[in-house]
Amino acid sequence: MADLEVYKNLSPEKVERCMSVMQSGTQMIKLKRGTKGLVRLFYLDEHRTRLRWRPSRKSEKAKILIDSIYKVTEGRQSEIFHRQAEGNFDPSCCFTIYHGNHMESLDLITSNPEEARTWITGLKYLMAGISDEDSLAKRQRTHDQWVKQTFEEADKNGDGLLNIEEIHQLMHKLNVNLPRRKVRQMFQEADTDENQGTLTFEEFCVFYKMMSLRRDLYLLLLSYSDKKDHLTVEELAQFLKVEQKMNNVTTDYCLDIIKKFEVSEENKAKNVLGIEGFTNFMRSPACDIFNPLHHEVYQDMDQPLCNYYIASSHNTYLTGDQLLSQSKVDMYARVLQEGCRCVEVDCWDGPDGEPVVHHGYTLTSKILFRDVVETINKHAFVKNEFPVILSIENHCSIQQQRKIAQYLKGIFRDKLDLSSVDTGECKQLPSPQSLKGKILVKGKKLPYHLGDDAEEGEVSDEDSADEIEDECKFKLHYNNGTTEHQVESFIRKKLESLLKESQIRDKEDPDSFTVRALLKATHEGLNAHLKQSPDVKESGKKSHGRSLMTNFGKHKKTTKSRSKSYSTDDEEDTQQNTGKEGGQLYRLGRRRKTMKLCRELSDLVVYTNSVAAQDIVDDGTTGNVLSFSETRAHQVVQQKSEQFMIYNQKQLTRIYPSAYRIDSSNFNPLPYWNAGCQLVALNYQSEGRMMQLNRAKFKANGNCGYVLKPQQMCKGTFNPFSGDPLPANPKKQLILKVISGQQLPKPPDSMFGDRGEIIDPFVEVEIIGLPVDCCKDQTRVVDDNGFNPVWEETLTFTVHMPEIALVRFLVWDHDPIGRDFVGQRTVTFSSLVPGYRHVYLEGLTEASIFVHITINEIYGKWSPLILNPSYTILHFLGATKNRQLQGLKGLFNKNPRHSSSENNSHYVRKRSIGDRILRRTASAPAKGRKKSKMGFQEMVEIKDSVSEATRDQDGVLRRTTRSLQARPVSMPVDRNLLGALSLPVSETAKDIEGKENSLVQI
Repeated sequence: MADLEVYKNLSPEKVERCMSVMQSGTQMIKLKRGTKGLVRLFYLDEHRTRLRWRPSRKSEKAKILIDSIYKVTEGRQSEIFHRQAEGNFDPSCCFTIYHGNHMESLDLITSNPEEARTWITGLKYLMAGISDEDSLAKRQRTHDQWVKQTFEEADKNGDGLLNIEEIHQLMHKLNVNLPRRKVRQMFQEADTDENQGTLTFEEFCVFYKMMSLRRDLYLLLLSYSDKKDHLTVEELAQFLKVEQKMNNVTTDYCLDIIKKFEVSEENKAKNVLGIEGFTNFMRSPACDIFNPLHHEVYQDMDQPLCNYYIASSHNTYLTGDQLLSQSKVDMYARVLQEGCRCVEVDCWDGPDGEPVVHHGYTLTSKILFRDVVETINKHAFVKNEFPVILSIENHCSIQQQRKIAQYLKGIFRDKLDLSSVDTGECKQLPSPQSLKGKILVKGKKLPYHLGDDAEEGEVSDEDSADEIEDECKFKLHYNNGTTEHQVESFIRKKLESLLKESQIRDKEDPDSFTVRALLKATHEGLNAHLKQSPDVKESGKKSHGRSLMTNFGKHKKTTKSRSKSYSTDDEEDTQQNTGKEGGQLYRLGRRRKTMKLCRELSDLVVYTNSVAAQDIVDDGTTGNVLSFSETRAHQVVQQKSEQFMIYNQKQLTRIYPSAYRIDSSNFNPLPYWNAGCQLVALNYQSEGRMMQLNRAKFKANGNCGYVLKPQQMCKGTFNPFSGDPLPANPKKQLILKVISGQQLPKPPDSMFGDRGEIIDPFVEVEIIGLPVDCCKDQTRVVDDNGFNPVWEETLTFTVHMPEIALVRFLVWDHDPIGRDFVGQRTVTFSSLVPGYRHVYLEGLTEASIFVHITINEIYGKWSPLILNPSYTILHFLGATKNRQLQGLKGLFNKNPRHSSSENNSHYVRKRSIGDRILRRTASAPAKGRKKSKMGFQEMVEIKDSVSEATRDQDGVLRRTTRSLQARPVSMPVDRNLLGALSLPVSETAKDIEGKENSLVQI
């Protein structure tokens, strides 16, 4: 965003001139792939928040949010422009808008250069203003935009006024279930101008405030204001200390809150905070569930690299699936600015001696390696300076390898110079702090026995992280009667159809991809297509050119054992293939695969040497990176998790998705984080549960891409699958009171859209971490109210290792045949803030849940330190380390022995569609379920968490009884919320404060 800085200082006259032209509209040609271009009128809406165009068959979709624009480029730079014949359009009249998660491009051509310049300037000015906002300004802006947009969408006839019938329709859209008489009463109170019977936008704002009055917040204010309608500075300070657990609350801080959030000038003059100002404060980022201090880097960044989780991307260049999608250099810019610190570059021989980047043996498009490196160089350190790891997957000939090394050195320059890096102790990886501004090349390194004078040599190719299975390879088979174009066209159409089918899935189901069936169907269809051609000879002889492997739909052998339910690599290594193409050494009919590597590229690898599992030698050296597919990593984690954890205390491990995930779906990263794996690479282009977990994980610590692992994973070891993995450590108790919801929308996949029924919401809270901590609980259902439902229910969880735990809030709409997903928000446990907090749902402007959070430390009946004083020392120093390291050579075997029955108990089998429907139906709470009252217990007995819960079909624990229950130290909202506004005088904050239990408050 550095190039936007200049646009912040444009003169007001120039800004207004640009805005006037853009809002008036400009006719431009919109280029589309495969078409000649469409003439449309493009204009900026009156709020300057959306770019729109007309005419359009889908008028609601003919818009781009200014917030979603990633960049605007001048000239003919996009792929679509490059496909057009040269000279058709003047480059000075062309520009491209990149927007959305998949870096979609809107390619436009104006009638003259001045119009193009005006639009480019205006758009970049708007983008610069957004990038400069703080969180409070952004929340206020998005709220104001939402209210204005809501008014405009309700104004069906476009006259700038809302009548009572339009208001009733709006109530239904907003999931408000109020008696028509009550709605009419508020309508009449808000309708104060001469034009009776309609509301202007200003009157609608008054109406909306009346409708949005928060009863729960009003009662909360009354409980601290001695039943006045405002808080004094002293009362506000008391609330912040007692409820919000804030330290060092000063008078100036309270006065600043009143100044920022109070809307009444009279209240400001009196230095008091009224209900509207209090509501604004409680809904601001200051009272968000996420600790505001964690928006900045707060962890120790001077430890070795192996002590950190590192945000990592798989096949970074792809915008969609692994077989058909486009490759774009802008994906590198996007993921780097999102905080990713390890990106992947698949290098192949290209034409004219220029290496290219794409997914080999597929129909994905190709981009130049040089362009990729230039993009990384430009965007690597825009958001933060911590090091970037460049994972090079090298499939090139020696000549083009030298070209790769030349580009890396010529473009990155001193970013590759690691000579001045302080590594501290001997045989230890450097820290993120010492590597600031540096780029680490992860790749192969020539063996030391070759000597420095060797220009090239052979290295192992066993750990090639592209893991493109033979049945996934596209090597187009064409003879006299079938052209390459025909076969490629058939494959593309077939796969596009099957990929669309595979996308019909439960958004919360991590195992929803059916790639084996997809591959088999494509293979069978292709064979049938080829057999229909009379010129295709049916012989076992391989054709010239490229051939589609005959085992395209091959199924691996399976047994009852869980560890063999995933494909192994033994069979893959025996596949035979002859000949070379583009310098790539094909799989040979032997166990060991090798490839040629040039000295220039080898020398660029310093701390991140890619090694194969069988090359691991415990000689005390560091700087190796072991790459595993999720398939083999799953076996190692399940069967030798403690040894794997010890390995990860000195070296780096990268886990990447199985090649069978051709739809770019993502695996669950939690088991690998739990074993201490640093580089768990996900498909950033695929939105869903797993990327939400990944975002939540790395949002902490300033979203810098590095999160410190728990100390217990960096020294010593423990069994992550144990029922009590850290018995010497206190556990955390999370007491979560789910109070209410605000402006919850209809499900995004609702069949009838805004016209559908008013939702029946309930909240599900899930703890995600070590297996013993994984569990979920939910509230009752509230019927026919998505605007302001009230639950007032307390959920209690015990967490053994909070440092790696995630807390996931999900809102569902209950219906007779199951439930529909409304929204979610995932937060790291360590970033939770105690007190009354709002949980804003991700991607939804106004939707939120209001909760109260209490976190306690709890201890068992006995401490292992009492029974065995040396336990804690042995535990943390890893007394059994030598014994465990003896099995290091067997740690990464391709066919390890099966794990114990204890580990097997954590296996989750894939479910059929029928199982999934039954699970979803059964898991939805009954509407009539009685709300459980959570009584306070001073003395509680800590039971084993596994005995407290039952495991559902997901393999996730669902609470059946709650042995640890405590009432949050808070005002009695639940008793007063549905009753009269008057509060009992005796029940003061001090009375409640005196009821605190003996547990340690955080």
